[in-house]
Amino acid sequence: MTGSRLFSPRWLAAGGATVLAAVLGVALVLQNSGSACAAPPSTTAKKGKATYFSLDGTLGNCSFPSPPADDLFVALGQHNQYSEGAACGTYIDVTGPKGKTRVKVIDSCPECPAGHLDLSLTAFKKIGVQSDGIIPITYKTVPNAAVPGFLSVRVKEGSSQYWLSVLIDNHANQLASVKIASKGGSFKTASREDFNYWTLPSGAGNGPFKVKITDVYGNSVTVGNIKLAVGKTQKTGAKLAGGIVRQPSSGTTPKKKATPRAEKTSASPKAKAAPTKAPKPAPTTSAPAAATLLESTTVPTTQPAQIAADLTAGDAARCN
Repeated sequence: MTGSRLFSPRWLAAGGATVLAAVLGVALVLQNSGSACAAPPSTTAKKGKATYFSLDGTLGNCSFPSPPADDLFVALGQHNQYSEGAACGTYIDVTGPKGKTRVKVIDSCPECPAGHLDLSLTAFKKIGVQSDGIIPITYKTVPNAAVPGFLSVRVKEGSSQYWLSVLIDNHANQLASVKIASKGGSFKTASREDFNYWTLPSGAGNGPFKVKITDVYGNSVTVGNIKLAVGKTQKTGAKLAGGIVRQPSSGTTPKKKATPRAEKTSASPKAKAAPTKAPKPAPTTSAPAAATLLESTTVPTTQPAQIAADLTAGDAARCN
């Protein structure tokens, strides 16, 4: 949660709808919480509304070290579409009055009901007029979205041979499971935290480690030579799903446009006048590497139009 989001115009616009959304969100988060096998999110286009916010120098709840280089990101309702961190790192296409943009999920929005997307200012201005404050949108999850680089693994501060927590980035789809093994050891299944790290409470030794990453569509890859390098992001030469977007050449990375805090907290007349009725709740949406790739297998699957939240034994097998 970003500190500057509390008591913002979006909170006033959402009003009592937040309470209802929190109740409805309970059923939505069950399919994606923890390290349990999760069903793929719906890819059906849905209607909603969008506002904008600024990180103001903080990190989003997904714990990514920095926002996307293109500054196109989104925060989802913490009690519904954020799905206790399961939506982190996925991509959503959002269409507004002015056009369409693609955003990466990097944060949660405590006051946002289902269907309310809180966009970066850069993303908001691509599809709407900033002074409107709140705009109508349609949006949908993008399976196998192109990502800006290969998979990376970051070892959390405080990790040791006795406690280990890692963050996975550039995976495109929702993750179903992360398993970690020390050299010569067997895989242990990590638990997903709501801040997007995967944790082994008893650790996995001193490393180096193998990390097996599986998404909700059955794509799986195992990367090796992940060191116990605390606070360091380790790149791999592997990808889980989606193409690789060409990265900007050194020295040509576009600079992120700074958003003054005043823009974040000021309420436009239209934003204040927004109706307090919540939108209809939507299903949850959700250079080659330094580390050595040991095994990479991608299992193509046919994406179902809709998968029930109560998982079957067949779903569980897909997460192994």
